[in-house]
Amino acid sequence: MLKIFILCGGSGTRLWPISRKSLPKQFAPLFPDETLFQKTLKRSKLLLEELHEEGEINLITNTQHYFLAQEQSQQINIPISSFLLEDSPRDSAAAIILSALTCNESDLILILPSDHLIKDSHSFLQSIQKAKEFAQLGNIVTFGILPTSAHTGYGYIHAKDHRVLEFCEKPNTLKAKEFLEHGGYFWNSGMFCFMAKDFLKECQTHIPDLLNQCQTALFHSQKEHNFIWLKGMDKIQKISIDYALMEKTQKICMVQGDFGWNDVGSFDSLAEEFQDTEIQNHTNHSSNSSHLFKDSKDNFILSRKPISLIGIESLVVIDTKDSLLIAQKGRTQEVKEIVQKLEGDKLLDFHPLVHRPWGSYEVLEEGQNYKIKKIIVKPQKRLSLQKHFHRNEHWIVISGSACVQIGDQELFLQSNESTYIPMGSPHRLSNNGKLDLVMIEVQVGEYVGEDDIIRLEDDYHRA
Repeated sequence: MLKIFILCGGSGTRLWPISRKSLPKQFAPLFPDETLFQKTLKRSKLLLEELHEEGEINLITNTQHYFLAQEQSQQINIPISSFLLEDSPRDSAAAIILSALTCNESDLILILPSDHLIKDSHSFLQSIQKAKEFAQLGNIVTFGILPTSAHTGYGYIHAKDHRVLEFCEKPNTLKAKEFLEHGGYFWNSGMFCFMAKDFLKECQTHIPDLLNQCQTALFHSQKEHNFIWLKGMDKIQKISIDYALMEKTQKICMVQGDFGWNDVGSFDSLAEEFQDTEIQNHTNHSSNSSHLFKDSKDNFILSRKPISLIGIESLVVIDTKDSLLIAQKGRTQEVKEIVQKLEGDKLLDFHPLVHRPWGSYEVLEEGQNYKIKKIIVKPQKRLSLQKHFHRNEHWIVISGSACVQIGDQELFLQSNESTYIPMGSPHRLSNNGKLDLVMIEVQVGEYVGEDDIIRLEDDYHRA
C-alpha cells in the first residue's frame, strides 16, 4: 500500500506577518482559491488516482493545528486517514520516523511537505513513479530540484547519476554561484520515498537511540478513532532527517524533479506566483480592494485595504490588520531577523482573528485592564471547562443560542441576552444548536492575557 504522509508542523515565520505560530503558512490564505495545505491534499489525491494504487493520505502535525487541517480537508472533501499529533515539535527526523513506525513493513511511504507548490502534475507523477522503482529496490529516495538561480534559502544535494554524493547546508551567495557553475547540485525539496522496512532498518543501523525515543513516544501515545496523540515528544532529539540519517546512509539516491517546484519560503518566492503584466506589479487578487499605482513597477502587495504607490519600484508590502511589513525585493529572507526581535511578542503568535478547535475569536479592542472579543462557536462544539485568576467576563449573545455553565449552575441564553462570570469561577460555553453561536465577550481585570486560563476539562486534549 502507498501511504502518503504530509508533514504539517512548520511555522513558516519567513512569511510573517501573514504566517504566525497560530496560523502557519500552510493554512494561511496566501492564495484566492485554496491554501497550500489544500493544494497538497488535492495533489496527493490526484497522485493516488493516477497511479491506480491502493493508498491513503495521512498527516503528522502538532496538537495546536490539527483542527485547521481537519477543517480545511473537509472544505475540499478529501478525507485524512490518520492524524499523528505531536505534543512538542521535534523537526523532520522524528516526524518521519514516527510516520514509518505506524506502517506495515511492506508499505511504500511518500513524505510530502504541506507548504510547497508544484505546478506540473504530470511531471510530478513521472518523478514519483521513478522514485517508486528505486524505493522498491531498497533505496531511500530524495527529490532534487534543478536550480534556476544561486538561491541561498535552500539546502543543496550534490548528486551524479541518481547517486547522492553529499548534502550541503544553505550556502552563502558565493558558494551558491559555485554550485551552479560546477553543475550536479540540486535544491533539496524535503520530499522522500522509501519502503517502511528499509527505512527503519537504516534507522536501526545509524540512529538507534533516536529510533528508540520515537518508539517510546508511540508506545505511550493515546489513540482515539483516527487520531494518535503522541506523548513525551520533548524527550526526542530535535534534528532534521538530513542531518540524522540521510548524510549517513549508503542507500540514499535522488530523482530529479522538473515539476515547477516552489517552497514559498519567502515573499520573493510568493511574488513569483502572482503576475500582472499590464501594470507590472504583483498583487494577490483574493483582496477585496483595488490597489492604485502611478509610475510604479515590480512591486508585490498583499493587503485587504487599498494601497496606493507613487514612484515606487521593487517593494514588498504586506499589510495585515495589526502589522505592516515593507521590504525591498530580494531581501525578504531577512524577515527572519525581524521575527527574532519579536520573540515573545504576541504579534509573532496570533492574528487578531484566532482559530480554535471549537470556532474562532477576534480581538476587537484591548486596553490595559480590558479586552473585547467577538467569539464564534461552531454547532455542537464547546470550549474547555476553565477558570481565570485575574479577570471577570461578561458574555452577550448576538445570534444563535448558548448553553453556559458557571459552577454548578447552567443557563440557556438567546440573542440579546447576557451573563456574568466572576473571577475564579469554573465555567464553560457550549453551542448545542445547528447554527453558529456569535457572542461578544468583555474581559475586565488587572490582567487580560491569553495565558490566564486554567483548563479543568477539554475535548481537544489541550493542556
